[in-house]
Amino acid sequence: MDTILWRWMDRPGHEAGWLERTAAGWTLRGTAVLLDDGRACRLDYTVECDAAWRTVAARVEGWVGDDQVQCVIAAGTDGRWTLNGVDVPEVAGSVDVDLNFSPSTNLLPIRRLQLEIGEEAEVRAAWLRFPSFRLEPLVQRYLRTGERSYRYESGGGAFVADLEVNAAGLVTRYPGLWEAEPVA
Repeated sequence: MDTILWRWMDRPGHEAGWLERTAAGWTLRGTAVLLDDGRACRLDYTVECDAAWRTVAARVEGWVGDDQVQCVIAAGTDGRWTLNGVDVPEVAGSVDVDLNFSPSTNLLPIRRLQLEIGEEAEVRAAWLRFPSFRLEPLVQRYLRTGERSYRYESGGGAFVADLEVNAAGLVTRYPGLWEAEPVA
Protein backbone atom coordinates (compact mmCIF):
# COMPACT_ATOMS: atom_id res chain seq x y z
CA MET A 1 0.00 0.00 0.00
CA ASP A 2 1.21 3.51 -0.87
CA THR A 3 -0.18 6.73 0.58
CA ILE A 4 0.31 10.37 -0.34
CA LEU A 5 -0.88 13.82 0.73
CA TRP A 6 -1.14 16.58 -1.87
CA ARG A 7 -1.45 20.31 -1.29
CA TRP A 8 -3.39 22.29 -3.85
CA MET A 9 -1.31 25.14 -5.27
CA ASP A 10 -4.01 27.12 -7.09
CA ARG A 11 -6.61 27.15 -4.26
CA PRO A 12 -6.87 26.24 -0.58
CA GLY A 13 -7.08 22.49 -0.07
CA HIS A 14 -5.48 19.11 0.38
CA GLU A 15 -6.04 15.61 -0.89
CA ALA A 16 -5.00 12.30 0.62
CA GLY A 17 -4.57 9.31 -1.69
CA TRP A 18 -4.13 5.61 -1.11
CA LEU A 19 -3.09 2.91 -3.58
CA GLU A 20 -3.64 -0.76 -2.82
CA ARG A 21 -3.08 -4.04 -4.66
CA THR A 22 -6.20 -6.24 -4.69
CA ALA A 23 -7.02 -9.74 -5.89
CA ALA A 24 -8.54 -8.26 -9.09
CA GLY A 25 -5.88 -5.59 -9.72
CA TRP A 26 -5.55 -2.20 -8.08
CA THR A 27 -7.70 0.21 -6.05
CA LEU A 28 -6.97 3.93 -5.80
CA ARG A 29 -8.85 5.83 -3.07
CA GLY A 30 -8.72 9.37 -1.87
CA THR A 31 -10.39 12.36 -0.31
CA ALA A 32 -10.05 15.93 -1.56
CA VAL A 33 -11.03 18.81 0.72
CA LEU A 34 -10.82 22.17 -0.99
CA LEU A 35 -12.34 25.57 -1.59
CA ASP A 36 -13.76 26.18 -5.06
CA ASP A 37 -15.20 29.55 -6.02
CA GLY A 38 -15.97 30.30 -2.37
CA ARG A 39 -17.62 26.92 -1.80
CA ALA A 40 -16.28 24.30 0.60
CA CYS A 41 -15.91 20.91 -1.10
CA ARG A 42 -15.30 17.36 0.01
CA LEU A 43 -14.93 14.62 -2.58
CA ASP A 44 -14.25 10.97 -1.77
CA TYR A 45 -13.25 8.74 -4.68
CA THR A 46 -12.48 5.13 -5.48
CA VAL A 47 -11.04 3.94 -8.78
CA GLU A 48 -10.83 0.21 -9.49
CA CYS A 49 -8.45 -1.13 -12.13
CA ASP A 50 -7.71 -4.58 -13.43
CA ALA A 51 -4.22 -6.11 -13.19
CA ALA A 52 -3.20 -4.32 -16.44
CA TRP A 53 -4.18 -0.90 -14.98
CA ARG A 54 -7.31 -0.52 -17.15
CA THR A 55 -10.13 1.31 -15.37
CA VAL A 56 -13.04 -0.96 -14.46
CA ALA A 57 -15.08 1.41 -12.27
CA ALA A 58 -14.91 4.67 -10.36
CA ARG A 59 -17.04 6.37 -7.76
CA VAL A 60 -17.02 9.99 -6.54
CA GLU A 61 -19.19 11.10 -3.62
CA GLY A 62 -19.35 14.21 -1.52
CA TRP A 63 -20.42 17.80 -1.88
CA VAL A 64 -19.53 21.08 -3.54
CA GLY A 65 -21.05 23.87 -1.47
CA ASP A 66 -24.69 22.94 -0.94
CA ASP A 67 -24.75 20.48 -3.86
CA GLN A 68 -24.46 16.74 -3.25
CA VAL A 69 -22.20 14.83 -5.63
CA GLN A 70 -22.62 11.18 -6.54
CA CYS A 71 -20.98 9.79 -9.66
CA VAL A 72 -20.84 6.09 -10.41
CA ILE A 73 -18.72 5.32 -13.46
CA ALA A 74 -18.47 1.91 -15.12
CA ALA A 75 -16.16 0.90 -17.95
CA GLY A 76 -17.40 -2.13 -19.84
CA THR A 77 -15.17 -4.75 -21.43
CA ASP A 78 -16.80 -3.71 -24.75
CA GLY A 79 -15.34 -0.17 -24.48
CA ARG A 80 -18.61 1.44 -23.37
CA TRP A 81 -18.73 3.76 -20.37
CA THR A 82 -21.66 4.76 -18.19
CA LEU A 83 -22.12 7.58 -15.69
CA ASN A 84 -24.81 6.91 -13.08
CA GLY A 85 -26.18 4.14 -15.29
CA VAL A 86 -26.44 6.31 -18.43
CA ASP A 87 -24.36 5.41 -21.48
CA VAL A 88 -21.78 8.09 -22.42
CA PRO A 89 -20.89 7.28 -26.05
CA GLU A 90 -18.50 10.26 -26.35
CA VAL A 91 -15.94 8.44 -24.15
CA ALA A 92 -16.37 4.98 -25.69
CA GLY A 93 -13.03 3.28 -26.22
CA SER A 94 -11.28 5.14 -23.39
CA VAL A 95 -9.06 3.04 -21.15
CA ASP A 96 -8.46 5.39 -18.22
CA VAL A 97 -10.68 7.52 -16.05
CA ASP A 98 -9.26 10.97 -15.27
CA LEU A 99 -10.64 12.82 -12.26
CA ASN A 100 -10.21 16.51 -13.13
CA PHE A 101 -10.02 17.52 -9.46
CA SER A 102 -7.19 15.10 -8.58
CA PRO A 103 -3.59 14.32 -9.59
CA SER A 104 -4.14 10.70 -8.56
CA THR A 105 -5.41 9.35 -11.86
CA ASN A 106 -2.26 10.31 -13.80
CA LEU A 107 -0.93 7.17 -12.12
CA LEU A 108 -3.16 4.94 -14.28
CA PRO A 109 -1.61 5.53 -17.73
CA ILE A 110 1.87 5.94 -16.19
CA ARG A 111 1.66 2.45 -14.69
CA ARG A 112 -0.22 0.88 -17.62
CA LEU A 113 2.06 2.22 -20.37
CA GLN A 114 5.38 1.40 -18.65
CA LEU A 115 7.24 3.80 -20.94
CA GLU A 116 11.02 3.75 -21.17
CA ILE A 117 12.86 7.07 -20.89
CA GLY A 118 12.38 8.91 -24.20
CA GLU A 119 9.25 6.94 -25.17
CA GLU A 120 5.86 8.57 -25.51
CA ALA A 121 2.28 7.45 -26.01
CA GLU A 122 -1.12 8.96 -26.62
CA VAL A 123 -4.12 7.83 -24.58
CA ARG A 124 -7.79 8.66 -24.57
CA ALA A 125 -9.29 9.19 -21.14
CA ALA A 126 -12.84 9.46 -19.83
CA TRP A 127 -12.41 12.83 -18.08
CA LEU A 128 -14.71 13.62 -15.16
CA ARG A 129 -14.80 17.44 -15.19
CA PHE A 130 -14.90 19.47 -12.02
CA PRO A 131 -17.22 21.01 -10.88
CA SER A 132 -19.78 20.02 -13.55
CA PHE A 133 -19.11 16.27 -13.09
CA ARG A 134 -19.71 15.57 -16.79
CA LEU A 135 -17.80 12.73 -18.41
CA GLU A 136 -15.96 13.91 -21.53
CA PRO A 137 -13.25 12.52 -23.82
CA LEU A 138 -9.73 13.85 -23.31
CA VAL A 139 -6.77 12.91 -25.50
CA GLN A 140 -3.56 12.93 -23.48
CA ARG A 141 0.09 12.41 -24.31
CA TYR A 142 2.74 11.13 -21.90
CA LEU A 143 6.47 11.41 -22.65
CA ARG A 144 8.82 9.85 -20.12
CA THR A 145 11.61 12.37 -19.65
CA GLY A 146 13.51 10.78 -16.75
CA GLU A 147 13.53 8.02 -14.15
CA ARG A 148 10.66 9.72 -12.28
CA SER A 149 9.49 12.44 -14.64
CA TYR A 150 6.99 12.80 -17.49
CA ARG A 151 5.87 15.53 -19.87
CA TYR A 152 2.06 15.53 -19.91
CA GLU A 153 0.01 17.17 -22.67
CA SER A 154 -3.71 17.41 -23.28
CA GLY A 155 -6.02 19.42 -25.50
CA GLY A 156 -3.71 18.95 -28.48
CA GLY A 157 -0.84 20.62 -26.62
CA ALA A 158 -2.96 23.46 -25.19
CA PHE A 159 -2.04 22.19 -21.70
CA VAL A 160 1.50 21.01 -20.91
CA ALA A 161 3.02 20.10 -17.54
CA ASP A 162 6.22 18.41 -16.42
CA LEU A 163 5.24 15.89 -13.78
CA GLU A 164 7.41 14.31 -11.12
CA VAL A 165 6.33 10.96 -9.64
CA ASN A 166 7.36 8.70 -6.76
CA ALA A 167 8.40 5.04 -7.02
CA ALA A 168 4.74 3.94 -7.11
CA GLY A 169 3.99 6.32 -10.01
CA LEU A 170 1.93 8.79 -7.93
CA VAL A 171 2.49 12.41 -8.94
CA THR A 172 4.58 14.30 -6.38
CA ARG A 173 4.81 17.57 -8.29
CA TYR A 174 2.33 18.97 -10.79
CA PRO A 175 3.57 22.55 -11.30
CA GLY A 176 1.05 25.22 -10.33
CA LEU A 177 -1.64 22.71 -9.35
CA TRP A 178 -0.51 20.08 -6.81
CA GLU A 179 2.52 19.22 -4.75
CA ALA A 180 3.02 16.27 -2.41
CA GLU A 181 3.57 17.06 1.25
CA PRO A 182 6.44 15.21 2.92
CA VAL A 183 5.21 12.01 4.61
CA ALA A 184 7.06 9.22 6.40
